[in-house]
Amino acid sequence: MFIDPALRPAALVPQLKRFFMLSGKKIWDLERTWDARRGTPVFTVNGRYTTRGWTEWTQGFQYGCQILQFEATGDRKFLALGKKNTLERMAVHVSHVGVHDHGFNNVSTYGNLRRLMNAGRIPEDAGERAFYEMALKTSGAVQAARWTTLADGTGYIHSFNGPHSLFSDTIRSLRTLALSHTLGHVLMGENDKKHSLLKRLVEHLENTLKYNVYYGAERDAYDVPGRVAHESIFNVTDGNYRCPSTQQGYTPFSTWTRGLAWVLTGCAEQLEFLPTRAPGEFGGAAAKQRIIKLTERAAHATAAFLIEHTCTDGIPMWDTGAPGLAKMPHVYQQPSQPRNPFEPVDSSAAAIAAQGYLRLGMYFKTKDKTAAQRYTQAGLTMARTLFEEPYLSTDPKHHGLILHSIYHRPRGWDHQPEPGFAPYGESSLWGDYHAMELAVMVQALAKRKKVFRFFD
Repeated sequence: MFIDPALRPAALVPQLKRFFMLSGKKIWDLERTWDARRGTPVFTVNGRYTTRGWTEWTQGFQYGCQILQFEATGDRKFLALGKKNTLERMAVHVSHVGVHDHGFNNVSTYGNLRRLMNAGRIPEDAGERAFYEMALKTSGAVQAARWTTLADGTGYIHSFNGPHSLFSDTIRSLRTLALSHTLGHVLMGENDKKHSLLKRLVEHLENTLKYNVYYGAERDAYDVPGRVAHESIFNVTDGNYRCPSTQQGYTPFSTWTRGLAWVLTGCAEQLEFLPTRAPGEFGGAAAKQRIIKLTERAAHATAAFLIEHTCTDGIPMWDTGAPGLAKMPHVYQQPSQPRNPFEPVDSSAAAIAAQGYLRLGMYFKTKDKTAAQRYTQAGLTMARTLFEEPYLSTDPKHHGLILHSIYHRPRGWDHQPEPGFAPYGESSLWGDYHAMELAVMVQALAKRKKVFRFFD
């Protein structure tokens, strides 16, 4: 990535105005035209959102976009939509025992509504607050119950693949454990045993960083610092690690860039949250400092790797080891090319990661000014690209907001509009939602206001 050192948030204000004008129209169009009986919209085909029955992990993004549109513009029409849809359709996601996606669905809806009430953007209402907080308490406990215990006695939240599977994605579902813990909740298990949600958060975080992130320690022949495996596989009989794996990447030994983006931004969020908790909640100051240092290490490693393995304008290819990249030898020394014959870019990875870079920039401001400046400018560089064409979707007939997102390349789920070209031109709800979060962040930075944090 060619990071622009002079770019400032205020320079993106004209782009943000256009972005929120378009997002309002597209959010309203999707709400008006989508038949909820079809399931949850996931990604677009020929510009129209469609569903894909794999897991129900994107509905919170649909309604979360409505809430964020209100936050950005003050248009209460979108607040009313977000509240109504959360009340009517999100309860099943609170009690969903079959997925690792609670942080996506429930923090994007109940969490955002509670956060806006805390900020005074929504009038205080004791009944509403209790409703949001009960949902978040339950969601955190249900998510933490998907637990696999390892040989060393620690554990992790297993993915929908089963008890053997540790996904990189799940690091962002730790938000729901964090909120549930701060609300004083615990997971009650057999014989009324109380399980600390913060303890499970910390153990899952540490095992993700230990097994899914590489640090150049010669762990295997492909141990490049900052590389991320989508999935780690464990023997659930004895709790021992077996191997890296992937569901949506090219191979276990390359980096699926959206998985890396989940880790980068998940680390940034936890670096904001963990220091706010008392040392006693971790078992002492040393334990607290240890997990913070491990998270800082992973954040630095993944942030550096993505900068080096991203096109000059800040948009990554979908996987750093994708076979077609051999025919694109200078891909990281030039701007991204969504329309090409070899491999797709993934704008959703950029939308997720850009927020992580901005948060890391704020976190390291007093710890490492050089790194903080680099991360801030990397995030702004990515945002500038996402908020203009060819990534910003300006076609009123296209449901999506951010173009050139990729869902599941190995399964061939992504639409190819032209024979002989890699998939391009489509959107995803996670890409659109994280672009909305990013835009709200940049708007706050431009106005020199406090940037939201999920636990505020």
